[in-house]
Amino acid sequence: MNAQTLAQRAYSQTGRTTKTLRGTEYELIARTTHRIKAAAEAGPLAYPRLVEALSDNQRLWTFLAADVADKDNALPQELRARIFYLAEFVQQHTSKVLMKKGRITPLLEINAAILRGLSGRRNSR
Repeated sequence: MNAQTLAQRAYSQTGRTTKTLRGTEYELIARTTHRIKAAAEAGPLAYPRLVEALSDNQRLWTFLAADVADKDNALPQELRARIFYLAEFVQQHTSKVLMKKGRITPLLEINAAILRGLSGRRNSR
């Protein structure tokens, strides 16, 4: 193999494995949202999977809340406050869902809205 081929392989591997923080956030939220939706659609026998997915979603939102509460976070203050509020809502509403006193739809809609924001797409409504 020549030097050019080696360099090309090295850079192509780096290009595939390098992710942005935004891309990583998107992937985590998308994967968690998919798991919640799939478990909810699978019915009562999938309740343990739903509990696990909702727990992961709560951990994700706890991380997001801590991140936007950090004084060094570069997001605009108003956006940080909105994300923090959403994190509180997700925590409270998840408890209602687990007690079977709330619907899962608001949690899925919130995650979908965040995914649209991370991808740069606007809501079509």
